[in-house]
Amino acid sequence: MADKKVAVLAVGGNALIVDKNKKSIPDQFDAVKETMSHIAGMIEDGWDVVITHGNGPQVGFILRRSELSLHELHPVPMDYCGADTQGAIGYMAQKALHNEFKKRGIDKTAVTVVTQVEVSADDPAFQNPSKPVGSFLDEETAKERMAQGQDFIEDAGRGWRRVVPSPLPMNIIEVSAIKKLIEGGFSVIAVGGGGIPVVEKENGDLRGVEAVIDKDFASGLLANNIGADLLIISTAVEKVAINFGKENQEWLDKMTVAEAEKYIAEGHFAPGSMLPKIQAIVKFLKEGGKKALVTDPPNIQRALRGETGTWIVP
Repeated sequence: MADKKVAVLAVGGNALIVDKNKKSIPDQFDAVKETMSHIAGMIEDGWDVVITHGNGPQVGFILRRSELSLHELHPVPMDYCGADTQGAIGYMAQKALHNEFKKRGIDKTAVTVVTQVEVSADDPAFQNPSKPVGSFLDEETAKERMAQGQDFIEDAGRGWRRVVPSPLPMNIIEVSAIKKLIEGGFSVIAVGGGGIPVVEKENGDLRGVEAVIDKDFASGLLANNIGADLLIISTAVEKVAINFGKENQEWLDKMTVAEAEKYIAEGHFAPGSMLPKIQAIVKFLKEGGKKALVTDPPNIQRALRGETGTWIVP
């Protein structure tokens, strides 16, 4: 199929953990299965899809297990938490897609690329750790950890949480492998959790760092690097809104980069929620991207037919 279209589809963390009572591995797999069924529909419609995903809660679980077992086991560094979650979530997506492809009679194989993403050692984020990770701790424990060199903040009266830098992604180390896999007809899962953050040392070697890369920015970079026709950021809502949650709330069918920047400046999108998604899309389009779409997983196919979702164009 020479006219195959390539999309990078970022799956939000909410697609893995539906609510706070459904956090177990079987619950997460059920959620992944549901999302992958919608993606398989898109693949059946003729798209080549590279799937990316969040991993925030899962990294939190690994860090918590690590904390609880410190008297008995070694701690797990952040970059290894990223690698662990890429493997485990990738496995869930591969299994769900395998079963879905079999059911639909699609001759395809899904494969996960454990992806390293280069960041700059000079990124200002390293001077200002701001991304909360792991569980809530009491002040005494947090102060002990701070004495050991970790950074903590008091989080809205709920306790103390560790914060790590969130540097911008610069370079996807395994991008050529990802390209070859797409060309070979594989359904690829890559840059999970924004990728494993690495910096290049003076001798050219890579070194993992204690940081978390925003998965939407990493997905946009991947889409630019592979020349994707479309970047889809799936989230909890069917469309993007301005004045969200207010009486004059307005759902948007389409916006340009200029309109998106205006809405960002006016404060319409919440930090930690819709804001990084729209910022990542703006960066993707400014760096040569063709178009982007924001919608929720059940509406992906409808949105691609032009029936719903918010389209963002240059």
